[in-house]
Amino acid sequence: MTDDKSSPQDSPDPVVGKDAMPGVAARAVDAGAMKAFAHPLRMAMYSYLNDRGSATATSMAKHLNESTGQTSYHLRQLEKHGFVEEDTDRGSGRERWWKPVGFAVPTYELSQDESNRPAIQALFRTSLHQRAEALGRWLSVENHADPEWVRASIDSTSTRTMTAKQARALSEELMAVIERHEKALDEAEPAADALPGQTADGEETRRIRLYLSVFPLVIED
Repeated sequence: MTDDKSSPQDSPDPVVGKDAMPGVAARAVDAGAMKAFAHPLRMAMYSYLNDRGSATATSMAKHLNESTGQTSYHLRQLEKHGFVEEDTDRGSGRERWWKPVGFAVPTYELSQDESNRPAIQALFRTSLHQRAEALGRWLSVENHADPEWVRASIDSTSTRTMTAKQARALSEELMAVIERHEKALDEAEPAADALPGQTADGEETRRIRLYLSVFPLVIED
């Protein structure tokens, strides 16, 4: 018998198989992990960790107006499925610190099974909401922010007519640039004498968010 569904090896999904983009997280989650992640509180907790780099169950509970018991339970579930891990550099012995672990969601592959689609839609909705909120918060304070950070930021939209091959080439090049910068940051030795939020030279450091979307427009006449 032949199977009409694409296998991971010949899938067009840009996060798995031979067509995977440069810089995509090495771990692609399966349906079980995705459904475990697609819980409102767990997604909010993961977003909180992403914004801050690491945090404790107590700080998450306070920020999200939940009990520490709730955040501790959901942290264990996130850890079970590989979405968070202990931040051993921040542990004090009194309370564990947690940090997010990057992952990719092969939405094309997973959406071939209709039972996965509600979880995928929940991820889409949450991701778009968080993206709009994060950008909106920055734009609301940009007018009185440090000029150096204003010069370092950008919010740009570009629309052109392309072939699929041209769009793929553009996406690959953009992802390769991101991968190169992230690799350099990962390989940089942390300065032992640097203060929190600063480099050894006294330059301010901040958590930086980068959003990148390349997709064909769906236009309804």
